[in-house]
Amino acid sequence: MLTQQTLDKLHTLRLYGMLQGFEQQLGQPEAHELAFEERFALLLDRELLVRDNRRLARLLKAARLRIGNACIEDIDYRHARGLKRAQIAQLGGGQWIYQKHNLLLTGPTGTGKTYLACALGNQACRQRLATRYFRVPRLLEQIAVARGDGSYPRLMKQIASADLLILDDLAIAPLTGSQRNDLMELIEDRHGLRSTLVASQLPVERWHDYLADPTLADAILDRLLHNAHRPPLKGASMRKNDEPKLD
Repeated sequence: MLTQQTLDKLHTLRLYGMLQGFEQQLGQPEAHELAFEERFALLLDRELLVRDNRRLARLLKAARLRIGNACIEDIDYRHARGLKRAQIAQLGGGQWIYQKHNLLLTGPTGTGKTYLACALGNQACRQRLATRYFRVPRLLEQIAVARGDGSYPRLMKQIASADLLILDDLAIAPLTGSQRNDLMELIEDRHGLRSTLVASQLPVERWHDYLADPTLADAILDRLLHNAHRPPLKGASMRKNDEPKLD
């Protein structure tokens, strides 16, 4: 009876990890040979593990990564894309995010920009950093809708507060004047405060011409390029090899 009351109380307190651990200990006779302190420490470890897993699941769900299972451990270095293990390991450490630096991934289509971006986003979530993934064309459409239905301030606040913002497919379509202004606003809101990862087929040297407004282009690029890491990808499309992990 006392055991059931203990289980009920753990459930009421939402200590689900300890609840699972206690139920497991009840079914393992060898666990009763441990000292109380040892059994209690195991229960605490189980609770922490369950909470960490739950938090990671929430972060990954909120991130909405295009390739949800992308991870840096599975990055393919066999193809000549200019990727270096040491550089990816350094980026995977996340120090650039803590330092509020940006990351610019450029290269031809099919060279794995989206996979790499999502793998780094996944890694950021594992490090308990709030991450958001957007394709630039869709994000700009979403911002336009938000301005019309009154949710614009809330959306821009969510974007600005993410520790890592991933902007994929920049320069895949021409920008309107209002879209250039929106892009400027979200880059400005994050400048020096949060990290932004931009993936694009267009080389950085051609971004100024793409933005097509010298004043806004100067302002946007000044903020993006400041303290930015720029590992360009190169080579032929990996899609020719039926790789599933591509942009």
